[in-house]
Amino acid sequence: MKSVDAVAKILKLEGVEYLFCFPANTLIDAAAKIDIRPIMTRTERTLINMADGFSRITNGKRLGVATVQAGPGSENAFAGVAQAFSDSVPILILPGCVSRHSMDIPTNFEAVKNYAGVTKWVAQINLADRVPDMMRRAFSLLRMGHPAPVMLEMPTDVAAEDIDDNFKYHIPQPVRPSGDPQAINKAIKTLMAAESPILHVGQGVLYAEATDELVEFSELIKVPVMTTLAGKSAFPENHPLSLGTSGYTGTGMVKHFLPKADLVIGLGCSFSKSVMSTQIPDGKIMIQNSIDEYDINKDYAIDQAIIGDSRLVLKQLIDQAKTQLGTKNRNDPSLEIQQVKEQWLSEWMPKLTSNEVPINPYRLIWDLMQTVDREQTIITHDSGNPRDQVVPFYEALTPRSYIGWGKSTQLGYGLGLIMGAKLAAPEKLAVNIMGDAAFGMVGMDFETAVREQIPILTIILNNSALGGYEHHLPTATEKYGTKFLSGDYTKVAEGLGGYSERVEDPDDIIPSIKRAQKETEAGRPALLEVITREEGEFSRGY
Repeated sequence: MKSVDAVAKILKLEGVEYLFCFPANTLIDAAAKIDIRPIMTRTERTLINMADGFSRITNGKRLGVATVQAGPGSENAFAGVAQAFSDSVPILILPGCVSRHSMDIPTNFEAVKNYAGVTKWVAQINLADRVPDMMRRAFSLLRMGHPAPVMLEMPTDVAAEDIDDNFKYHIPQPVRPSGDPQAINKAIKTLMAAESPILHVGQGVLYAEATDELVEFSELIKVPVMTTLAGKSAFPENHPLSLGTSGYTGTGMVKHFLPKADLVIGLGCSFSKSVMSTQIPDGKIMIQNSIDEYDINKDYAIDQAIIGDSRLVLKQLIDQAKTQLGTKNRNDPSLEIQQVKEQWLSEWMPKLTSNEVPINPYRLIWDLMQTVDREQTIITHDSGNPRDQVVPFYEALTPRSYIGWGKSTQLGYGLGLIMGAKLAAPEKLAVNIMGDAAFGMVGMDFETAVREQIPILTIILNNSALGGYEHHLPTATEKYGTKFLSGDYTKVAEGLGGYSERVEDPDDIIPSIKRAQKETEAGRPALLEVITREEGEFSRGY
């Protein structure tokens, strides 16, 4: 068989269901021949984003796989791979490449030279008989250690070379390391001595599928839990010990409890410093658990480190806590959390229930949360104001019911994410909330949802502006109106074959969501264009 058919066969053996693609690579047909469904998008970035969303919802147990053509395909896909890398998402990208005879000749694009900074591993399948070994290596790296994109490019002449039909392929199994027992013991001793500890939970808890263990641990030691943007949904946000999520914006509970904490225990987190990460105040004792040693002592000086899979580490912490806790009773902060939460929400309730016209975006978020079944819904935001407004106030109840992201902040990312998520969990209502600027980046790929029968619900918060950008463009905005946008996106969605509705009255929000949801249940993608005011107030993170 041809090498490209061997790659497809290995994908099938690995359980790959979809090949996200655009538009010309011999792997597309090779995969289709053995019933791996190609999902063709309008742009390369969107197909990478779809693979990303697919991998996230399955916690990497089922992997998003993408292919693009040599040259411009690889060039255009770069942004999507960079975003997946920044948010630690395991996806496999299999781009084409010029023949080996054309290597190192400008201006041919070669992925190995250009993608090293945004992948865990990037290599070229340069010989047909290397296909099994290199594919095994790729899947091994995707299943173990720090999650991140892996890329194998295949030159066109290698793809056409013959390989033994009876080649052997070994499916690599994941290995999950546990924590050093001495580090576990020391961490619990430090915890027991702390007066105001807090758990700082990242995406690693989601990938480890450790929510049950996290809940058990927090209840056992009676310590409040905050999540990072990427970790949102790892802990049920209606739990009495939940402080909610904090990043660029965050809840009032995090703002209250984090400054007075004397111990911060990071679980499955990188403790990265970025504009989308809550900064840890000085003077804290810090314990960090991560599966990746590169996270330790990266941006903060860490007092104690536990390298290991978060689920196994949490089980160790639970066992050790039971031993050391004995008959001691720790103070339960639940009542204080409830009081702080009630006060914070009361301050925001005028906006969350506002009858303003144009609609206040906080009203949309509040009504959406009251309308959908949050245990059967996946929500994601887009970059900018939609993210900043949704993150603090939408409460996620179950793991991966919310896709938080933001280490990179590419506009339009949420559309591809939610399409991939819907393919991974077709039984769920899949909703992406985006601004009009974000829709302008990727809006034509709403047609992909229609054509590929991926019934998502897209909600556009249309304030006809780049929200808040007058601070970056004061002169250009005053003289030329640079920050202002225009467009009737309801008509765009209708023209692309989806259900669409324009919402201008706050009282129409809930009925329109219900109508749109019925359309998605019937198999049709839906879009709600909600005409909003430009809202400049945010619940700032610490």
